[in-house]
Amino acid sequence: MKYYVYVIRLDEAVIKSRKFRYHNPDMNTNLPCYYVGQSCHPPETRFWQHKNGYKDNRFVKEYGLGLCPRLYQKYNPMTTRKEAETTEAWLTEKLRSSGHGVWSN
Repeated sequence: MKYYVYVIRLDEAVIKSRKFRYHNPDMNTNLPCYYVGQSCHPPETRFWQHKNGYKDNRFVKEYGLGLCPRLYQKYNPMTTRKEAETTEAWLTEKLRSSGHGVWSN
């Protein structure tokens, strides 16, 4: 089985969410916001699952604009879920430390 990490651009309106701001106290509101996830489904499939309410994340369903392949393509596919989870956490921290608002499970 193959595993994938993916990054979804979120509409800037997401910063109105108190919960999102709480988890991103150092975000630069002039930079794009993202959702970072991992799945056994290819990123395109997983994005549409989010948007259509299947195992969705509220922020992606409401604010998801589209995939950002340049931020994740080079890491895919992966051979284990553990590798995907580790990459998801690393990518989340990398974007957050650059000032982006990021949501990740």
